[in-house]
Amino acid sequence: MHLHFSRDEFDARRARVLARMAEAGLDGLLLFRQESMYYLTGYDSDGFVLFQTLFLGSDGRFTLVTRSADRVQAAYTSLVEDVRIWVDAGDQDPARDVRAMLADRGYAGTRIGVEYDAYGLSARRGKLLEAALDGFCTLVDASDLVRRLRLVKSAAELAYVRTAGELCQAALAEAVRLSVPGAFEGDIRAAMHAAIWSRDGDTPAHVWPMGSGESALLVRYKSGGRRIGARDQMFHELAAAYRHYHAALTLTILTGRADARQQEMFATCRDALEAAEEALRPGNTVGDLFEAHRRAFERAGHGDHLLNVCGYTMGAMFPPTWMDEPLIRRGDPQVLEPGMTFFLHMLMVDRERQLMMSLGEQAIVTAGACERVTHAPRALIVN
Repeated sequence: MHLHFSRDEFDARRARVLARMAEAGLDGLLLFRQESMYYLTGYDSDGFVLFQTLFLGSDGRFTLVTRSADRVQAAYTSLVEDVRIWVDAGDQDPARDVRAMLADRGYAGTRIGVEYDAYGLSARRGKLLEAALDGFCTLVDASDLVRRLRLVKSAAELAYVRTAGELCQAALAEAVRLSVPGAFEGDIRAAMHAAIWSRDGDTPAHVWPMGSGESALLVRYKSGGRRIGARDQMFHELAAAYRHYHAALTLTILTGRADARQQEMFATCRDALEAAEEALRPGNTVGDLFEAHRRAFERAGHGDHLLNVCGYTMGAMFPPTWMDEPLIRRGDPQVLEPGMTFFLHMLMVDRERQLMMSLGEQAIVTAGACERVTHAPRALIVN
């Protein structure tokens, strides 16, 4: 086995999940998020693109129901010893294999929690699961049970987050060096990824948003790159991953010169970021982070240019996204605790003037002031 955490850490995680299951009156838990499987057992795979589930019973035993392609993957990366294979065939219904597994383990007539809110459990697969288990056991939505426990990171997890931050800074250095007039976006992206991969980092769980010119105003990835102009704006939102733990950063780099409007937009983003980081303290809520950023934007006259989300928590994440709940949005009640980590991104889009500005970094909640694990520049970069 190639585990990235100690047996003691995995045992402690399982004990916490079992305690929450008991509080919720659950006899078992069917996990469909790859993040949950990795968190509890070390199981590291992209097999969740097809049907698979990890079952944790009240007796503390794990059973993985997956395809034959992942049998060796489970043995190589995880603690799981009980692996049941569903067979790809023309009449396949892997949910029936889940029922057979539960019956074999003696869970007929019990209450089973299901991670419904998972990329690995599509609506169609969910219907198959419910049909197969109808009358066999009672299913309960337990989508947030493991997610909430994952919010507070252990010392070992935070060490990986900090390493991811170092990798992210290495990629940022390439972005700053190469975002110059005439440079092709694809060459910049390649050099940034190389900085991560050459340091034993992982492929990030999300495709980096990147763009120049008009496409800088987009905050999502789109296909097709261009060369940076002599006087241009280059938007970068990047994350690095180490053992799947992510750290992110965002900024806008200008070429040629910055006019007064762009300088003022940068100052607003910087003030908003620092206000949000000041609010990143135990006892405050995620909604308080959003309010700190909103007030800074409105004081500067940019209330119409802010977005409805200014960040999110991050940890060990798998494709298609590195974003984890909760998102930093208005009124979110999640209370901050030491060991949580958040990517705070200040994004300003002025569509009328075709200008954008961004600034953001990731930080860990501590007992006092937050600990930054990525470091965005405090002065506007002009190449």
